[in-house]
Amino acid sequence: MSGVYDLMLLVDPTAPEERQSAAISEAESMINSGGELVASYDWGTRRMAYEIDHRPEADYRLYQFRGDNALLERLNQRLRILDGVLRFRIIKQKPGQPTPPPPDQQSPRRREEREAQDTKVAARAAADAPPMDEEAEGEAYAVPSASGDDE
Repeated sequence: MSGVYDLMLLVDPTAPEERQSAAISEAESMINSGGELVASYDWGTRRMAYEIDHRPEADYRLYQFRGDNALLERLNQRLRILDGVLRFRIIKQKPGQPTPPPPDQQSPRRREEREAQDTKVAARAAADAPPMDEEAEGEAYAVPSASGDDE
């Protein structure tokens, strides 16, 4: 039985160019030989939510294809051992599901903008904090003496 699937392929951008192209071409050739490639999207190099093998970025590629279980098994087996592939996921599409939109091309926030926003949040949190009485303030900021004698 043939179904429509999405293959999200995360390729290592630090791998040599020939290894990257070999992983991409092998995935495409396996899909074309055992099924039908419906669409292919190159989402480019993007920062991942968390590092994989100490790599913060990956080259994202989305393939939509029709195939049977034998093709899925071959893809799973082969993509696991390819050197240039950091991670992959095959997801079955529901009938009538629209194609996923490309990721937003948001420019990363500059450090100054992040720090300004973080400062505003910290200032607001300090303003919203309940007031401390003077006795509790002294205890909160008490520093032990260097000699070790308690006075």
